[in-house]
Amino acid sequence: MRVQVVQKHHQKTGELTEGIIAVLLTKSSYHPHGIKVRLESGVVGRVKAFVRD
Repeated sequence: MRVQVVQKHHQKTGELTEGIIAVLLTKSSYHPHGIKVRLESGVVGRVKAFVRD
């Protein structure tokens, strides 16, 4: 699934990084700040948006 995430060091600016989810890191199905994931590129961040193909 292709998503846009915000990395920890970009939280203040809100800069988004796009990629494909490799691993879900948040154990619960909901988190108030977004589900934490690792993208195939190795980037870790919280999901802010889903990208349609």
